[in-house]
Amino acid sequence: MNAIIFSAILGVVLMFSGIFISKTSTVRIIATLGMALLLGVNIAEQNGFRIFDIDVKDMLQFNSFGLLFNSIAFASTLIFMLLSGRDVEKVGVNVAEYFALIFFVSCGVSITSSFNSLLMLFLGIEIISIPLYILTGSDKRNLKSNEASLKYFLMGSFSTGIMLMGIAMIYGSRGTFSIQSMDLVAVKGFEPVLMGGLLLLIISMSFKVSAAPFHFWTPDVYDGAPTVFTSFMATIVKAAIFIGFFRLFETSYGATLESWRAVLAFIICATLFIGNITAVFQQSVKRMLAYSSIAQAGFMLFALFAYSGEAKEGLILYSAAYSLATIGIFAILIRMKDYTFEGYNGLGKTQPLLAATNTVFLLSLAGIPLTAGFFAKYYMLMAAVRNGAYMWLVVVAVIFAAISVYYYFRVIQAMYFKEPVADSDTEPMEISTSFRIILVILAAVIVLLGIFPQLLLEKLYF
Repeated sequence: MNAIIFSAILGVVLMFSGIFISKTSTVRIIATLGMALLLGVNIAEQNGFRIFDIDVKDMLQFNSFGLLFNSIAFASTLIFMLLSGRDVEKVGVNVAEYFALIFFVSCGVSITSSFNSLLMLFLGIEIISIPLYILTGSDKRNLKSNEASLKYFLMGSFSTGIMLMGIAMIYGSRGTFSIQSMDLVAVKGFEPVLMGGLLLLIISMSFKVSAAPFHFWTPDVYDGAPTVFTSFMATIVKAAIFIGFFRLFETSYGATLESWRAVLAFIICATLFIGNITAVFQQSVKRMLAYSSIAQAGFMLFALFAYSGEAKEGLILYSAAYSLATIGIFAILIRMKDYTFEGYNGLGKTQPLLAATNTVFLLSLAGIPLTAGFFAKYYMLMAAVRNGAYMWLVVVAVIFAAISVYYYFRVIQAMYFKEPVADSDTEPMEISTSFRIILVILAAVIVLLGIFPQLLLEKLYF
């Protein structure tokens, strides 16, 4: 409850700060301090200190898994604000409202990671989604941003309708919204209404995490949205919905998991294939990262497919590794004048520190050893191997992981093995010392988690 209440209060505070504070830098500092406070109160609840002791056990259930993910999400958002907070100021004139919407999204993240009722799942997903529709279209001067916002809103609305239909069917079958009541499905046998409702929930949640074949909105929305908000959408938001997806499987799907494995196997294969193969042919790094996020979703789906202790650990580690690395990549991308691969030519000579940290982030996304991304993929595949079913799916995932190395290494090749484009009109990048320091710390954390993943995973059992 600490995180839910504080994030809502901070969102309201940021909205009013836009009225009374004219300097956008002051608003940014307030938002950054507020996110640090939000992280602090969530860590306090992890250690048993609850400021708001409200009995909501029928609607919300707080455990180490959800609270640990909240800490990862808030820490990632704090790093996002430190690296890209100044870029948020450049999007438009409503800076305070942008930060307020990010806090409201954080409130939805806290609900989604702790729901115990389908009503709270719906509220959590919508509290996450509605601010994102606004942030996507926040650059009013850009036609692509307006188009992306409209597409996202329409497709998100259809997805929400599917989710509500699924929840209604489940309620009609069980007479309750509690997800605890759905673990009896194996005892009562096959129930068409209940199974249909669960299938609709799978479709809706697959849309939210951009899993194929429900991924088609992702490239256009990520490409059209302001780059600074694409960074936020593609990381913390995606990981949060996966956590909600996992909690849903933890109870409602657990008893009949074998019945769903074929459906999940198809979704994983399609997601890995479309995400990786399409990313290979992209000429824009930003659009490549959009398809890359689809491919990463394919690996995160292994947590649902295997559903075990290793899968839970893998999902936590994947959320941290993917979020931190992608936020770092986008923070550097925002400062590039050219979003194509050619725009990175010679970065290793002109900005060696940016190139070095960007290389660490890209290696982590590719799953190269000594980075957090390696162990994240390892835990996912290990959970599937120990499950023993659909071993061919693990082989397919390894093949596509090898394919992903190609398009990540295209950026590294451009940075170190190509000459910078000579253009007298190009202004040198202005990189602050604090930005460099944060990038180095972020790269160090990714390497540290790649060597000692238990530093994070041991928190899962407290």
